[in-house]
Amino acid sequence: MLARLRRIVLEFSQEADLQRALDRLVTQVKRAINTDCCSVYLADYKSQSFLLKASDGLAKDSLGHTAIGFSEGLIGLVGQREEPINIANAQLHPHFKLAPEVKEDDLKAFLGTPIIHQRKVLGILTIQQKQARTFDEDEEAFLVTLSAQLSGAIANAEARGMVGKYSEISPWTKQLTGIAGAAGVALAKAIVCQPDADLANIALIKMPNQQAVEQEKQRFYQAVVKTRADFELLSSQLGNIVSDDSLDIFEMYKHLLTSASLGQEINEEISKGWRAESALKLIIDRYVVQFEALDDIYIRERGSDIRDLGNRILVNLLQAQKQTKDLPESFILVAEEVTASMLAQYQHQGLKAIVSFSGSNNSHAAILARALGVPAIMGVESIPLSQLDQQMMIVDGYSGELFISPNEALQAEYQYLIAEEKALTEQVRTVIDLPCITQDGYSIDLLLNAGLASGFEQSSHCGAQGIGLYRTEIPFMERQSFPTEQEQAKLYQQVLTAFDKQPVTMRTLDVGGDKALPYFPIEEENPFLGWRGIRITLDHPEIFLLQVRAMMRANINTHNLEIMLPMIASVTEVDEAISLINQAYYELCAEFKHKIAKPKVGIMLEVPAVIFQLDKLAERVDFFSVGSNDLTQYLLAVDRNNARVASLYDSYNPAVLNALNMIAQQAKQHSITLSLCGELAGDPAGAILLLAMGYDKLSMNPHNIARIKWIIRHISRQQAQTILTHVLSLNTAKQVHSYLKEQLDQLGFGGFIRAGL
Repeated sequence: MLARLRRIVLEFSQEADLQRALDRLVTQVKRAINTDCCSVYLADYKSQSFLLKASDGLAKDSLGHTAIGFSEGLIGLVGQREEPINIANAQLHPHFKLAPEVKEDDLKAFLGTPIIHQRKVLGILTIQQKQARTFDEDEEAFLVTLSAQLSGAIANAEARGMVGKYSEISPWTKQLTGIAGAAGVALAKAIVCQPDADLANIALIKMPNQQAVEQEKQRFYQAVVKTRADFELLSSQLGNIVSDDSLDIFEMYKHLLTSASLGQEINEEISKGWRAESALKLIIDRYVVQFEALDDIYIRERGSDIRDLGNRILVNLLQAQKQTKDLPESFILVAEEVTASMLAQYQHQGLKAIVSFSGSNNSHAAILARALGVPAIMGVESIPLSQLDQQMMIVDGYSGELFISPNEALQAEYQYLIAEEKALTEQVRTVIDLPCITQDGYSIDLLLNAGLASGFEQSSHCGAQGIGLYRTEIPFMERQSFPTEQEQAKLYQQVLTAFDKQPVTMRTLDVGGDKALPYFPIEEENPFLGWRGIRITLDHPEIFLLQVRAMMRANINTHNLEIMLPMIASVTEVDEAISLINQAYYELCAEFKHKIAKPKVGIMLEVPAVIFQLDKLAERVDFFSVGSNDLTQYLLAVDRNNARVASLYDSYNPAVLNALNMIAQQAKQHSITLSLCGELAGDPAGAILLLAMGYDKLSMNPHNIARIKWIIRHISRQQAQTILTHVLSLNTAKQVHSYLKEQLDQLGFGGFIRAGL
């Protein structure tokens, strides 16, 4: 039975046309179970009914015409209950509905199972028999398993518009939904972008003789030099626009291009006789496979970055002509996989939005799109790219909705929303240089999350009051060995000088988890619960001491440094870290023959265990900073980058909100400064709740500063506390979202969470 099931699923998934696949399916299932009838009904949410699409046993004339309402008959009952229904004599059941045109008068036994994809009922799979009997457990298990395995294939086929000859609905009349990658709305024609060269199309070819080895190595070297220059140009162009860690991808690309290991491995393959293109393919594919084999989606996304880098090298290796398109004044970029380098290439040429068939909101393209303010939808259900080029599109980056060939009424509606969004953006900019203070006089500091040294001059004019989180991993990731104290001090000094009159909170080295150093490999089955953050640096005090010495050396003239310790889980870790910081401090005082400024020391609250140790921790440090992304993930035991459970990750879960409120109360009780860095801080509703809880500082990406400042300046803390009181009484995240959306609309903030004012 299992072998039959596998064969049926395989043949179904390989069929290009959904209708033909369904026709074959019902015949195969009927034969496998040895029953008299098998049928498939597909859900039509527009008409709120199940349409009979395929059957081996019911009247052929009824296919594509017989519709059963969602609340009608046994088919509707299966859909409503979302579970199998097994009946010995269907015609005696109170929910039985006679449909004369299907000619099922002699069929008695009935077993129906729902076909469900991502909690949505797509259809019903049924088997029927003339003999009045209950189908046995094996037959029911077979049908349930088959329905579960078919659901994804049917969802994908419907998204491609392959609904067969019975469909009367054009595939363009319905919207597609993906992952909201970057907020905003756009209306423009689609430009489909295909790679200039693709390693997937490269055949593995060896050289006819070994005499060409050095020539191939030289070709590869020249291609790497050209690729590095390309990335330098793209990075410098973007550096004039954005200045936060969204540019990290280009630092990673440049690092890999200078990496001895990558180039050495490719040269080794060339030495074995492979042509340069083939050697490049072998090594890049090997890295991609390693990344994509991992469970964590964020880490898997790095596989697409490696593939993008390989294709960029290939273009220069082949000296291929880059695609030259006649671009309209405004357009939406569509690709199987939009990469950060594509976004950088087109962002100054009229790009209004991006649509990527693959990828998540953690891909570097999505991160960069948010920094650039370009609406983005990721992970859209695939439809043929060839059908999209030059099609008019609407991209709603708030909801993740994509409209293809929208009618005039829908276009007019979204043009109005776009105009409203533009007006709101201009309005928000007026508060950039104003203090962040509520209408009843309560002030809160808005700080930056940052990760690169370049471009800080621009960041310092975005309205922020300092840096709340400076990630120090970049200099460690850029090199082939640990950076020296002098190298680190030079970089940190640039950052501290750019914000010389404002506080800069530098987090000590936080590697492990999703951030690995090529020269310091860490292989673990569960890296997010493993050797990472403070655990690594305490085990290697030589690394920790060198870094905090470099930080304090860089701070000698500015006196604005604050040091933050990541991934703290116990009082012992704090005691050991502070002991090392004191050691570094006294060493530097001795070296400089005078006392230097001793920075404040704080900890990140991201491990749930610290919530129950706050009183002891408050005695040891100067400030707390909540890392809301990780805290939420650990509290809910949900990997937010895992598509299967990502919907369970929600910072507005009552458990998370109550934990954040408890932390705020404890911090106030112990008179310790409290900040939060994470996506919640840059979210309008989140900022209001954190303001009400009593957080002193919120740290976020530069493009969110003005928006959050505008909101805080247009609300009183008393209003925020009233909202918080009700939120904390709610039982589910769904209730919280619904209530907050209602309150934001009443306060006039609706334009910050959806298209239009």
